[in-house]
Amino acid sequence: MATIFSRIIAGEIPSYKVAEDENYYAFLDINPLTKGHTLVVPKQETDYLFDLDDDTLAGMMVFAKRIAAKIKQKIACARVAVVVLGMEVPHAHIHLIPIQSEKDVDFHREKLHLTPEEFRAIAAELAE
Repeated sequence: MATIFSRIIAGEIPSYKVAEDENYYAFLDINPLTKGHTLVVPKQETDYLFDLDDDTLAGMMVFAKRIAAKIKQKIACARVAVVVLGMEVPHAHIHLIPIQSEKDVDFHREKLHLTPEEFRAIAAELAE
């Protein structure tokens, strides 16, 4: 059975896409910690990030680097944090989170509540 991320990549479930190429897909997290919180996933369905082959993992990080640069350019933040948890969805992924301080990377705190219009505006800004 396809993961929710595979279904998003296939277009079966809508997402706020930020970027895509032949191997990777980036989209806004619908439960963001901060404005611009983005998920980067390989199109190859693999449960655990470190089970990816070396070329896929390296390519994913280069793809994420481009997305992080765009986030840093478009979203007011001190840094873009890279977080790998990998427990909530059995599909390798990384979180790119615009932060002002380390406190912004607390997954136990209340998530932002954005409207669909806000999500669309952020995704469009990052996709430029």
